[in-house]
Amino acid sequence: MTEPNGVLLVIGSGLKLYREYLVRSIHRRARSAGLDLVLLNNLEPTWQRKYFDEIVLANVFDPEAMTAAAREVAARVPIAGLVCWDEPVVLAAGELAAELGLPGLSVQGVHGCRDKYRTRSVLTAGGLHQPGFATATTVREAVVAAGEIGYPVVVKPRAMGASIGVVLAADAAEVATAFEVAAGASRAEHAPYGGSAVVEGYAEGPEISIDAAVHKGEYLPMFLARKQSGAEPYFEETGHIVDAADPLLDDRELMDTLARAHRLLGVEDGITHTEVRLTERGPLIIEINGRLGGDLIPFLGLTATGIDPGEVLFDVATGRRPDLVPTRRSVVGIRFGCPDHDCVVRSVTVPTEAPGLVTAARMVEPGASLRLPPGGYLARHSFVVCEGADRETCGRRLDAAAALVEVDAGLLGPPEPGASFVMPAGLLDVDA
Repeated sequence: MTEPNGVLLVIGSGLKLYREYLVRSIHRRARSAGLDLVLLNNLEPTWQRKYFDEIVLANVFDPEAMTAAAREVAARVPIAGLVCWDEPVVLAAGELAAELGLPGLSVQGVHGCRDKYRTRSVLTAGGLHQPGFATATTVREAVVAAGEIGYPVVVKPRAMGASIGVVLAADAAEVATAFEVAAGASRAEHAPYGGSAVVEGYAEGPEISIDAAVHKGEYLPMFLARKQSGAEPYFEETGHIVDAADPLLDDRELMDTLARAHRLLGVEDGITHTEVRLTERGPLIIEINGRLGGDLIPFLGLTATGIDPGEVLFDVATGRRPDLVPTRRSVVGIRFGCPDHDCVVRSVTVPTEAPGLVTAARMVEPGASLRLPPGGYLARHSFVVCEGADRETCGRRLDAAAALVEVDAGLLGPPEPGASFVMPAGLLDVDA
């Protein structure tokens, strides 16, 4: 391995299906900059080999093991930047970037993003519109908090992603059940604050997400997605639509709120994925994640706007201000195929042709078990991505393409009493 200008350290590649397009762009930019790529990965590499100059096997989900492996790399080669997009790893990666003196969210910023209770506390103290909220470590604390906040409430893990363990509750009995779901989810990930939950007032209104770069504290929005959810009282994300010309990108109140929130949390350099409810009182930030969006939202943004999130990630990780000028103006959406009951998948066939179809893929292998909340999350067997001239056309095309997906599946019996759910593929780096 040669490193005339050092290396870019990537912590966890993620699944090929979800992240290879980012790695490809980062590889291209690294080569242009004279940097080699080093990957810390917790499983033997497969597709990653053609992009990385060195791959170090380490349990990236163990902060001590990951940090030790990264320090070993830093001891023998100069590290020019650090990249991480897996939610369970961003906290340790942010602390590591600060330790190594590299551009990153900052210690204050990464804790502000990862800890949902801290996010609420900081934004409330800073005067931003926020719901009533409290943290709870027992069912009784959760029920008391909900009564003081007022129903309905949302109960969520204090640190988690992808809406896992997030439950809407309308009374004390539902809060008790929701707390056990949220606390169980946090324990399953071995996350910080395991077993605790945040109870907060439910915010009415459409939900959106914004992926943005932050360079030396400057908030730079890239693209905005409008979210579709289902499976109440849970918040399973079933689809997203990105419009390059979405009028919300020019909404001054929304953009000012986002920039102010990032300043309050102390976010310095990186990419964030912020979820927002558009309420009658104005935009309300649900959470700020210290990473790129999941669900292939960055791919939708790339296809709709021409802004390459992999290149942007490379820039902010190496201290450069990214170029965020769109080169396309299109509307692109994704629709996930989800079963209506727990099942074992025998086969999945996705369309190869449909109006506006960009791509489609099955997300599970034959024999995979899919469980709906609270026994499992992200129970997806497939996705379709379509493009259209406007959101309505894109939505119709997504409906038509999703209808062409064929699934053969058998019923799956209920989980064993007291069994915890299995973390879904796609959230963690499990691509062997």
